[in-house]
Amino acid sequence: MLHLVLTLCLAAEPGTCADRLLPTPLTPAACTAEAGARAAAWLADHPGLTLHGHRCAPLADLPALTLTRVAPGLFVHHGIAALPDQKNLGRIANLGVAIGQDAIAVIDAGASRAEAEALYAAIRARSDLPIRALILTHMHPDHSFGADLFREAGAEILGAPKLAAGIEARAEAWMDSYPAQVGHGALIGTRIALPDRGVAIGTLDLGGLVLDLTAEPTAHTDNDLTVFHAASGTLFTGDLVFNDLLPTLDGSVTGWLDWLDHPRPELRQIVPGHGPAPLPWPEGAKPTRTYLTRLADDIRTAIAAGRPMSEAIRHTHPEDAARWQGYAISHPRNASAAYAELEWE
Repeated sequence: MLHLVLTLCLAAEPGTCADRLLPTPLTPAACTAEAGARAAAWLADHPGLTLHGHRCAPLADLPALTLTRVAPGLFVHHGIAALPDQKNLGRIANLGVAIGQDAIAVIDAGASRAEAEALYAAIRARSDLPIRALILTHMHPDHSFGADLFREAGAEILGAPKLAAGIEARAEAWMDSYPAQVGHGALIGTRIALPDRGVAIGTLDLGGLVLDLTAEPTAHTDNDLTVFHAASGTLFTGDLVFNDLLPTLDGSVTGWLDWLDHPRPELRQIVPGHGPAPLPWPEGAKPTRTYLTRLADDIRTAIAAGRPMSEAIRHTHPEDAARWQGYAISHPRNASAAYAELEWE
């Protein structure tokens, strides 16, 4: 089987071009007969791009991410533990794949269509089973911006009940800021996709591999969703746990600490949203909990002393700065968010 690859350029920046994959395998005969029409139909649905040719390529020629097995049927692609920039193209999140006997589920879609395409190629190198679902652990671009590719591949996009509202509220701001952050070329063909269905509690049976989905109370965001594989005791936490990269607060610091403190004897290991994985539970979540506890304690102390937010957010800890990537940029934002929450306790 072959895959149709389009060479596309930004209409506003004709020198910024990239190859984009359409995730529908074709026979050689279909590629010859249908490639032009398929390319034209896709382009018509993606304004702002111009087509500079197309070709049919075998799977082996497609860029593919690396997948690491963490349990039977479960795989992880490790993102780069850093803040998104034009060097890493925003590819900083850990992405998961679950392969059952009947179907496949993807856990988070990456920071762009390009990253999602490379994840798709890695999946297809292992299995040609249908991709039934894309599960988004939360709204942030490094986890969600590749979603549209998997919808084209036939997946239903699932997320927490508040995911759609979270994405809609921020979509315009993200599309203004994110291209400059990771590079316009990195996002060619990328468009924001809303979930098809919100899930509070659900089960996904892929045939011999069952995933339990749970929408969590407000913590990292107000739309965190965890994915649990009971057979191996593996929990995909999304950004409820960070490793190496500093946790970022876009929800509730008290809610996040409550989640981290909740007993989970069924867990054996976790796949955090960022950094090396898997990690043992609860030990693997200890650095996240330690940072958030110190953050909350510092902000409560500042509020009790009558110090304004502008002063409180400047307070830092050298040990945290040495421990976490992105501390200098993300910690002041975390402190501001925590202050806004805790001053009303």
